[in-house]
Amino acid sequence: MSAREAASPLQLCRIMRPDDANIVGNVHGGIILKIIEEAGCIVSTRHCNTQNGDRCLAALVRVEKTEFLSPVFIGEVAHVTAEITYTSKHSLEVQVKVIAENILTGAKKLANKAALWYVPCSLQNVDKIMEVPPIKYASEDQEEEGRKRYEAQKMERLETKARIEEVVPSPPNPEDPPKEQYTVGFSQSTLIHLVGPSDCILHDYVHGGVTMKLMDEVAGIAAARHCNTNIVTASVDAINFHRKIRKGCVVTVTGRLTFVSNKSMEIEVLVDASSLTEEEKGKYRAVSAFFTFISLDKFNKPLPVPALKIEGEEEQRRFEEGKARYLQNKAKRLADKERQQ
Repeated sequence: MSAREAASPLQLCRIMRPDDANIVGNVHGGIILKIIEEAGCIVSTRHCNTQNGDRCLAALVRVEKTEFLSPVFIGEVAHVTAEITYTSKHSLEVQVKVIAENILTGAKKLANKAALWYVPCSLQNVDKIMEVPPIKYASEDQEEEGRKRYEAQKMERLETKARIEEVVPSPPNPEDPPKEQYTVGFSQSTLIHLVGPSDCILHDYVHGGVTMKLMDEVAGIAAARHCNTNIVTASVDAINFHRKIRKGCVVTVTGRLTFVSNKSMEIEVLVDASSLTEEEKGKYRAVSAFFTFISLDKFNKPLPVPALKIEGEEEQRRFEEGKARYLQNKAKRLADKERQQ
């Protein structure tokens, strides 16, 4: 298959409304993730349908670490740009940027950057993964950098498969005595959602952005319960989509704190799905990710976060793993800052 020019970068604009924000006017991170995914899906699907053969729809399989660089507020306009930056035989990488504009002053700021991976699924048979038309690169170095990112995310996806069968503790029984404050059990939160037509794309499968919005919501509830302040999404570690979710499924989205630093909280979010139909009973792990939240005062300045009280070996293990991720991300941020200077 000969290489071709990637689909032109896609640009979407949307004004942020009151129902997009929390009670203090910050736009929910889940709303931004949903907009990012919509842009990625459109540009990927357009590109994959430039070839002959089955018509296809690009399905989201992974979101790389996403930084929420600046808060977005009600009344601002989000300008979303999505561009295909790498293609393998069966997948493609899309880089997305979100610029927030204050239309009263004209001031603009970079709000978010993200990288998403898609695979094209045939509309005739959604289990059939189509080949992706290769794109032309500006240089060999650009192609090689893309190949390195592809191999890295492929390896990380294999590593996360070992975690997807981990059982999530059941929600607390209202008749049980309350959990001690600042423990994992105290702030653990669960949302249960019945997937309807408005949540789905073609072939009645859930839109990836809908799932990410639910994940951000439950992570935010857990974070707010822990620190009892205003909270915002600071970043999201890689979101892995393990299995598709169909219309009519009940999804259980669970968020639990795994690690707390002085000014941030890591929340593991797991999405389990089960069908209501007789022939497809059984719960399975559909999506998993780690969200990082920070606590803010009324002037949107970071606040100290209460320490997490650890109970048992499993919680200690997850805490140490979260600490390792925190230190790794901190070192990467410092290295990136030094390169830019």
